[in-house]
Parts: sequence; structure tokens; C-alpha cells
Amino acid sequence: MSIDAIYNRRSIRKFLKKDVSIDIIQQLIDSGRVAPSAKNRQPWKYIVFGNEHKQELLQNMETGIFREENNQSLLPNSTSGISDAKNTLRIMKEAPIIIMVINTNGKSPFCEINADDRITEICDTLSIGASIENILLKATELELGTLWIANTCFAYSELTNYLNIVNQLVGAIAVGYPDEQPLPRPRKAIEDIIEYRI
Repeated sequence: MSIDAIYNRRSIRKFLKKDVSIDIIQQLIDSGRVAPSAKNRQPWKYIVFGNEHKQELLQNMETGIFREENNQSLLPNSTSGISDAKNTLRIMKEAPIIIMVINTNGKSPFCEINADDRITEICDTLSIGASIENILLKATELELGTLWIANTCFAYSELTNYLNIVNQLVGAIAVGYPDEQPLPRPRKAIEDIIEYRI
């Protein structure tokens, strides 16, 4: 994987109507598979959706967003994010592939857990983040576009029921060939994010 991919990666929100082959998806997931993980637990699982299966998945996400907005909110303090979740759903409908990201050791964020399990969850989330980043960088190298998605939280119960999982749904990755070339987003200056104590 080229170091250039780190600097060339962009979040893509417009995709061409062009299929992504199973071979390429396999390469992406394999890149995620070799990421470092806490205690080598490798807590990630990826469920890949396309075509009519993707449509079913996203119908469940749409149902959850509607419930969150109109009926019984699971995240009442986050309602300001619903409009963004709707936009994310639109992007997911356009992307040819959606990869759902599961923490195989994790539990629903709506369950209480003890401090020890919380530390394990944090470590596993860090591990999964490393795995996802590998996937995004490999996709960039293969001239694919990706969007790392957390707005699945607004349809958490609908999506986990559809996926038939009891483990933790972390988020999703939209994958496809990009139909835009966004400029780099602003980043903090390095002197604003580093403190030396050496």
C-alpha cells in the first residue's frame, strides 16, 4: 500500500453507477484483516451488501430513522443529527456496495456494562478503527471511493434485527467508484495537535 494513499484519501459522497467486483471487495477486507488489534482479538466482522440485499438493508435503516424522528427516539439528545443521517442514507443508496462493520465482542450501546468490559470495548473499537482505515487506504490505492459511516446509530435496533446479530454494530462503509474529486478538508496544524515532553 502506497504512503500516498494516506494523503490522497477522501470521503466520497457521489458514486458512479459501476459495479465493484467481488475480487476487489476481497482485497479490501483482506487489508482490514491484517490490521493490529488489542491482544490480537481481531474483533471485526464485515457483512457486504449489494443489489437487492443492499436495498433491503437500507429500507430498515430508513425505518429506523423515521422511528427516531417521529415515534420512539433511542437517542433523544442527538436529534440534531437526523438530517445528516437522512443525507447519509441517500449516499448509501447511491453507493454500489455497503459494508456493515460489527464488533464481534461488543454489546449494544444501549446496554449497561461494567468498567472492565468498557475498557475492552474501547480497545476493540480502536482495533476496528485501524482495520477500517486499512480498508479505506486500500480502496484509495485501487481508485475506489469510500465513506466511513456512523449514522447507522439512528437505526440501531432495526439494523441489528435485520442483520440478525447480538454483537455490536459499529457502523458502515460505502464503497464505489467516485463521481467527484473533493479537495482536502481543513486539518489542524501539526503544532496545534502535538505536545512534546521529552
